[in-house]
Amino acid sequence: MPRDADSPESKQIAVIGAGSWGTALAMVAARNQHRVKLWARESEVAKEINRARKNPLYLSDFDLPENVRATTDIEAATAGADFALLVVPSHAMRETVSRLRPFLKNDVVLVSAAKGVENSTLMRMEEVVADVLRGDTRSRYVALSGPSFAREVAHGDPTAIVAASSNPERSELLQRSLSSSVFRIYTNTDVVGVELGGAVKNVVAIAAGVVRGLGFGTNAVAAIITRGLAEMSRLAVAEGARVETMAGLAGLGDLVLTCTGELSRNRYVGVELGRGRKLADILGEMREVAEGVKTTRSVYELGRRLGIDMPITASIHALLYEDRPALEAANELMGRPLRRE
Repeated sequence: MPRDADSPESKQIAVIGAGSWGTALAMVAARNQHRVKLWARESEVAKEINRARKNPLYLSDFDLPENVRATTDIEAATAGADFALLVVPSHAMRETVSRLRPFLKNDVVLVSAAKGVENSTLMRMEEVVADVLRGDTRSRYVALSGPSFAREVAHGDPTAIVAASSNPERSELLQRSLSSSVFRIYTNTDVVGVELGGAVKNVVAIAAGVVRGLGFGTNAVAAIITRGLAEMSRLAVAEGARVETMAGLAGLGDLVLTCTGELSRNRYVGVELGRGRKLADILGEMREVAEGVKTTRSVYELGRRLGIDMPITASIHALLYEDRPALEAANELMGRPLRRE
């Protein structure tokens, strides 16, 4: 039986970002009878959501529930919020949280759904949020990640993801608030592993797309996924993550989805690069962000700083930022010295 929106269990949820994933998460929250304020940068998006119950730019073929109200006023979006879901690209996180800072209650749960590492500082999103808010935010910070295409979530297809926090009470509160029979949230305390898994898998997905775009078969994709998981794990563990997190939804689960799913934007970028197209042309025709493009630069630099062997990341970095031809980058990977697995 659905909960009444005015019942004690109903929450006020601010969703900051009205792209595909923000729109899908707003739908998840609204279906669970929460009151949702969806913040959009574009006034036409907010107006159309409130008028026609549709996001005109993202997931435009889905009707949004009546308990989703859109606004371009970031103060109004967060007023009285129990949760603030930060659903913006990782490169926009610092600027967005800076705008939010004057309006956030001290007890609001901060939920990051971004997947990336900041280029200029090599910080994870948890670190960016703490840096902007100038205090210990770990006890109210949750990282939300895992294999989840926005379109499938909006459609109501079964999905399982992870909410990670150093404070189990916060991740469990989010779990209870957003989970349903088709949207399952699992919890853990390994924020580092969940965030780095979500970031590095996008880089590996570009590589998986490249080999498909070059015409290689699924054997090559399987090799990229497997070695990508090893690469991801080395980096995450060096940063203090638990290796078992990499075998879970936020690691292997998200990696497989993003490397093989037709809806993956990062895989699409790789496919088109493998077919010989220029990066600027590919990105120029995309409305949504392929996080892996910017994240490749930061993950590459983070790996170098830590002295971690990351050949897939290095090859994709060379392809994106050093004008390395796609075939040469792929051959470099396949031609690495033979050694023990």
